[in-house]
Amino acid sequence: MHAGLVTGKRRFELVEMPEPEARPGLAVVTVHLCGICGTDVHGFLSDTPYNPAICGHEWVGSVEQVGAGVDRVATGDRVVAAIAGPCGHCPTCRAGRPRYCTTAFLGMVGRDALAPAHGGFAPRIGIDASRLVRVADGLSNEQAAIVEPATVALHAVRRSEPTMASTCVVQGCGPIGLLTIQAARAAGAGRIIAVEPTATRRRLALDVGADEAIEPSEAMARFARAGVDLVFECAGVPATVQSAVDFVRPGGVVNIVGLASGHAVVNPHAWLMREVTVVASLGYLQHEFATTMALIDAGKIRTEPLHDRTVGLSELPETIAELADNPSSAVKVLVDPTR
Repeated sequence: MHAGLVTGKRRFELVEMPEPEARPGLAVVTVHLCGICGTDVHGFLSDTPYNPAICGHEWVGSVEQVGAGVDRVATGDRVVAAIAGPCGHCPTCRAGRPRYCTTAFLGMVGRDALAPAHGGFAPRIGIDASRLVRVADGLSNEQAAIVEPATVALHAVRRSEPTMASTCVVQGCGPIGLLTIQAARAAGAGRIIAVEPTATRRRLALDVGADEAIEPSEAMARFARAGVDLVFECAGVPATVQSAVDFVRPGGVVNIVGLASGHAVVNPHAWLMREVTVVASLGYLQHEFATTMALIDAGKIRTEPLHDRTVGLSELPETIAELADNPSSAVKVLVDPTR
């Protein structure tokens, strides 16, 4: 069996891997589709080794086998990979902070004892069954393959709680930004302004629910004096961390959603003078997956406009390189590991 893995800087290979086994606590899942995440592309471009367990983490599949002690899912269930629920035993859980469970977090980032040897760019994967969430019957495989990033967006919006009186900026309209626009709209945000340099993505932002879509230069001039209530920083670029603060009003909120590689240069004076509240949003909680699927099923989060195309496993190395060299060439590419 071949699995797609980042094996070095600008090196993506199909590596021969052993077939997964249904060991205790694990389920073997047949992967139907797996989305290419920006994190996968960043790993491809990075000098730092990319954890193989998370190379391809946006997938949907069907349970093929279950190991001893697994009762959360059964053979035939269609599932996505989430984060496990709080363990109740780690120091963080015992301190009364179960949403920050260390055990669950290590599982999400592929650093736990049950971490798979590869991600979902493979026909099958063996994974900790406590991380699996059943897919709602009404969702197609194409929709289900985008549930994971959509839940990232939902979690970010819940961290900031926009209201009908809120004017929000979503900075960066890649997949997470476009999904954040929709999650914020579903949460009742009053006005949503997308800030994005690429014209095609600005049009897409309007299509999925933004009230306006403007270029960064226009945003800088427009918000210099009277900023907005809430900025979701979804670009994941070091320079945009400071521009998010520049866009917000005094007493406003900046939510860091995108993961910027390297260090960001900021102006502490601007942060202090505005009394900005900075919120960071990482990942999600397990129960949020059900909410995300319900929103997709109800048409309040639309995944179809984000899906550009589906490629086979053999096309994946070329596709990863294309996305690295031209990030605007696609919003969301799905991979069918059986092709």
